[in-house]
Amino acid sequence: MKKITIILTVLGLMLITSCEEFLDVKPSNYAASETSITNAADAEVAINGLMRKMTSSLYYGRNFVIYGDAKGGDFAVRSQGRGLDYYYSFNHSASSGSGSGFWEQIYNCILQANNLIKNIQKMEDDGNGSDVLSEFKAQAMTARALMYFDLVRLYGKCYNMDKTSLGVPLVLEPLDASAQPVRATVEAVYTQILKDLDDAAPYLSEDKLEGFINYYTNKALKARVYLFMDNFTASLAAAEEVINSGEYSLYANDEWVDSWSGEFGSESIFELAIYPAEGDLETGSLGYYLLRLYKVTGASGWFMASDYWINRMSEDPTDIRWGIMDYDESSDTRFGSSLKYVGGPAMAGDKGSRSAVNVKVIRLSEMYLIAAEAALKLPTPDLEKAAGYLNEIRKRSPGLEPATEATVTIDMIIDEKSKEFFAEGLRYFDMLRLNRTIEFNDEFITPAVVITHREKTLDRTFYKTILPISQNELDANPAIQSQQNPGY
Repeated sequence: MKKITIILTVLGLMLITSCEEFLDVKPSNYAASETSITNAADAEVAINGLMRKMTSSLYYGRNFVIYGDAKGGDFAVRSQGRGLDYYYSFNHSASSGSGSGFWEQIYNCILQANNLIKNIQKMEDDGNGSDVLSEFKAQAMTARALMYFDLVRLYGKCYNMDKTSLGVPLVLEPLDASAQPVRATVEAVYTQILKDLDDAAPYLSEDKLEGFINYYTNKALKARVYLFMDNFTASLAAAEEVINSGEYSLYANDEWVDSWSGEFGSESIFELAIYPAEGDLETGSLGYYLLRLYKVTGASGWFMASDYWINRMSEDPTDIRWGIMDYDESSDTRFGSSLKYVGGPAMAGDKGSRSAVNVKVIRLSEMYLIAAEAALKLPTPDLEKAAGYLNEIRKRSPGLEPATEATVTIDMIIDEKSKEFFAEGLRYFDMLRLNRTIEFNDEFITPAVVITHREKTLDRTFYKTILPISQNELDANPAIQSQQNPGY
């Protein structure tokens, strides 16, 4: 088998990469799984390794975040032929531009989580469990839920579009090398996501854990998942539990810009740590992909804000979020370059590095905007809550009038989310979930960028809004060959 590579060979390779030696807990395909993790110290190494693997360039360290904005209309490109521009152009096929790195890396992480879960479960079954081990297992289960949520949105149709269509294979145990997992339905994947979250929640700490998963990470993810399922009552309840916990607080307006130079701030619910010599992608980092070309040596400037996003922000020139933007490579007047991942305007931060900047996976401000949307979409809309939660974030635009019960709309909430989470990878998935038309700013540079693999506008009926299963995967796993996404 040349590509149970998705979840087996790649997992082995990670153990011989010099920068990842601290991950050296043998996976199930290298030794008997019951001997891989035998105590809390082993489990701690494994959970550290799992968090580290999630910062790969193929996942939250760069590509997954860029994907979520490059395809959602908030990003534009100056020219083609640069890194990851096939996201923007939708130049996808099974043999080229398939995005197979997502499949490989996320399943790689899932297998590591599975190994940890199974070994701790065995210790518990043998009477050798502990509260510490149970918490590590719960962290791995919550991480697995996040990974499947990301996978099913990359490769499956939206839950509220066709939940009976194919999602991704559900791999919940360490795999034998001869395994040929097949795709589960979108609904089945979401069911497993919620099961993992429910099973894990009672064992997670309510204390804030820097760089790791706690109870409120679990609840925040549940708020996201329920929102994508159009279960607005449950989404609102989960978001409000996080908001009302008192464990986190929104930044004041004069704190927001500087928050990007620090680690684990008051809004950070789940943040993946990246340090110099430990996952630092340097000039290949997320920050350098967005930083203006020639701003610093190695900057790429490959993606910048679209005119549509800039026009949205320009509704209020006093919006404090302009402070995290800089001139992009198109001119000395256009603020289209994000500084979120280079340590803010000072381009340094707590670690003194422009590239070793943590990735904020879930922030408290998202919970407010999820709560606002969910409250507005309840069977009996709660307009007071919708406006109130929106205004807590909208105050970052002091020049705009606050929303009221009479004026609050879904457009206001979604526009606010676009402003707040620019370059954080949320926009595209929201646009698909909401069944909105996405318009691309191909002509903002003269001559215009010529795109041949999509139209200027598209919606979720376009088959390339979800990725193909790569040809290598189809060749390696005959059982999945008949399950390619339609159109590919």
